[in-house]
Amino acid sequence: MLGVRFISVTDGIDSINQNNTDMIVSFKNLLNDAYCRDISIKIRANLQALMKQGKFIGAFPVYGYMKDPDDVHRLVIDPEAAATVRDIYKYKISGMNNAEIARALDNRRILTPLAYKESKGENLKSPFKKNKELTWDHTTIKGILSNPIYTGMLAQGRYTTPNHKVKKCFKKPETEWIIVHGTHDAIIDTREFDLVQKIMSLDTRTSPNERKVHPLCGLVVCGDCGASMVKKDVPGSNGKVYSYYICNKNKQTRQCSSYRIPKDKLEDIILKVVQIHIANILDIKRIMEFINKVPFQELDIQELEKKKAYQTKNMEKYRQLRNSLYEDLKEGLISQADYNELFEGYKHKISELLMVIGEYDREIQDILHDRNEKYKWIDHFAEYQNIQSLTRIAAVELIDQVSVFEKNRIEVTFNFDDCYTQILDQITQLGYEVDTDEEGRIHFEKKEASIEEKI
Repeated sequence: MLGVRFISVTDGIDSINQNNTDMIVSFKNLLNDAYCRDISIKIRANLQALMKQGKFIGAFPVYGYMKDPDDVHRLVIDPEAAATVRDIYKYKISGMNNAEIARALDNRRILTPLAYKESKGENLKSPFKKNKELTWDHTTIKGILSNPIYTGMLAQGRYTTPNHKVKKCFKKPETEWIIVHGTHDAIIDTREFDLVQKIMSLDTRTSPNERKVHPLCGLVVCGDCGASMVKKDVPGSNGKVYSYYICNKNKQTRQCSSYRIPKDKLEDIILKVVQIHIANILDIKRIMEFINKVPFQELDIQELEKKKAYQTKNMEKYRQLRNSLYEDLKEGLISQADYNELFEGYKHKISELLMVIGEYDREIQDILHDRNEKYKWIDHFAEYQNIQSLTRIAAVELIDQVSVFEKNRIEVTFNFDDCYTQILDQITQLGYEVDTDEEGRIHFEKKEASIEEKI
């Protein structure tokens, strides 16, 4: 079509002399394409098998790790780079934004991931290398902070190509990723990683005059409209700067009343509420130790057994509906197409319920063998029992949201509030009355036993 002469020496083909060139070339291309397709399928299947086994298949390990000299499919910690990764997470938890973290690393003369790999003799090329002297970038920091590989897990198969002919990659849905836990030693523990993910989900922008975000940044919302409250600085006549929290949407929507609360006053109130909440949790911990954990385990198992029985009943209902479909088909009440669709739907629902029931069984076994970490959250709060000032890490780890209303009325929602309420209910079920005083401190009192219980 384009007038190009085609010559194949080994096949003895010259398009200028032979009339059957098109047929021979097309046939050979067909065979070659089938061979390439077959090889591609086999390679993909082999890589899928390696990923499911938890083996690393990348060409270069992520910053902080290196390949095991004895096993190229296993990652081991690179001590020098891992120390920098830990510093990045500490900076983020302390309140620094990504750009400030990058500047801090540049000031410390820390090599960027690309420069570090080049210093180790790795021939790694990157399209992001524009200047001879590499510097840290906020996108690099974000990539390190959001990569779950640092918790000891591998999430592979995130990108793919449609077939062996198309080389353009596209990102696969997260449900199709191959995730294997415990494949290598962790640099960052799961709790610290989850805390950083929460921080990154909040509005943590800093003003040009500040290096770190304030403790309650992203946690304070307007109690009337639910919009975020932002900190505003107002210079006073005496040269002092006064900081207030105001609703971010009030001027635009007018859906709430116009009110403000001083930053220092809000932080002082929140600190006192946090101290009272931690004191209550410590009291709960003491009474749990007094009662013994066995009754709590029995209550947990009873609750799980109830949920399991409910889901089992639902599963039997779907099984009966599935079994009755054949009779409906024979009697002509439904068509073959409807039968196939309903049958597959009931089958899928039964499969989902079986997985849920199996999960309940595993939770029950964990409780019986003392592997359950349901009350681990109590220790998280207990770590801050001597808190004297509201820090960023304490606020993010303990508080879910702070709602501010008119007349300085404040509602604090803590993390694990559902667990807190549930354990109070369990203590009540075990024969204790729970009361709260004006300051918010809880008190426990043993109920008087009934005549039947005494007998």
